[in-house]
Amino acid sequence: MKILQNMREVLKTLKHRGPTKIYCPKCGSPKIRLSSSLDYWLTPKKYICENCGYTGPIVMELEKGEKEG
Repeated sequence: MKILQNMREVLKTLKHRGPTKIYCPKCGSPKIRLSSSLDYWLTPKKYICENCGYTGPIVMELEKGEKEG
């Protein structure tokens, strides 16, 4: 029972995130997409930047409400 109570406490404190915009970590372009339709549910996420050609699992995120550059 104590574990269940602890889980409830943790879940209450989690911040619910809204949609975020993603950007290339190399050039800052918003023209970045998942490399394949299998990414995210079958394989680890891998992104491709259409602007500079970056390929990798890391992107920058900007939450709604944060100032854009």
